[in-house]
Amino acid sequence: MKLFRCKEFWLSGGILRTLLGISLFFSFCTVQAAPKESLRIHFINVGQADCILIQAPQGKNMLVDAGNNEDAPFITDYLAKQGVTKLRAVVGTHPHEDHIGSLGNIIRQFSVEKVYLPKVTANTKTFENVLLAVKAKKLKINTARAGVEVPLHPAVKAQFLAPNQDKYEELNNYSAVLKITYGKNSFLLTGDAEDVSEKEMLQKQYKLKADLLKVGHHGSLSSTTETFLAAVAPQYAVISVGRGNKYKHPSRKTLSLLKKYHVKVFRTDKAGTIIVTSNGKSLTFASDKSKDIR
Repeated sequence: MKLFRCKEFWLSGGILRTLLGISLFFSFCTVQAAPKESLRIHFINVGQADCILIQAPQGKNMLVDAGNNEDAPFITDYLAKQGVTKLRAVVGTHPHEDHIGSLGNIIRQFSVEKVYLPKVTANTKTFENVLLAVKAKKLKINTARAGVEVPLHPAVKAQFLAPNQDKYEELNNYSAVLKITYGKNSFLLTGDAEDVSEKEMLQKQYKLKADLLKVGHHGSLSSTTETFLAAVAPQYAVISVGRGNKYKHPSRKTLSLLKKYHVKVFRTDKAGTIIVTSNGKSLTFASDKSKDIR
């Protein structure tokens, strides 16, 4: 399966109707804008880190995580190229540097309405930078916890399903897990949530079913338990991971499990930035690399 790059892409009405009936259509168009009534999610390639841009209809934008410290210029430039000037919300899933590294810079450089962080702190310069940015912009921190909804767009439901406790032994389990629903399509973004958090979400009997799963903790063994994957039952999965990383993510066990459940996997280390577009009924995928990602 190949991904193709194009600079401009024009479709007549008849061809467009035909393509909308296809469940998967791969292209990367630097000029083509998303349809006004679509939801577009960008899994930005920031190496061994996470950064997700969510673009709802009518130009409503949200950023979930912001890569490492050194990724700030790249992320800022990427957002600008997508026409982003204002963020209705920014979410730092948990205070590890590979998730909030550039969050402070983003808060300073863009107009931001709301900031969401889980109720946990870290004694690091990176976390301090986020707090100073929030203070400088005269914002307040909204607690990311299960049950909280993020006001993004009337047609888009964005709700946290985790964390479900105030105290965990492992910082990853504080991860803010966000479920996005647009029409009949849904996406589960799990940060670095591990088996402890997954078990809690299962015990709470949340509606975990989603078309697409952002695989937890870069595909680590600590996340994506079989019971959790079975409950989510995704058709597609995205793994945000760095090429040749020292952690050897994603684990072979996780990849084997995804294969067992017939989940189509997309990886940023192979495909680069992955853009998923929903019209509320079906998904289309695009990548910035014209290569086979199987």
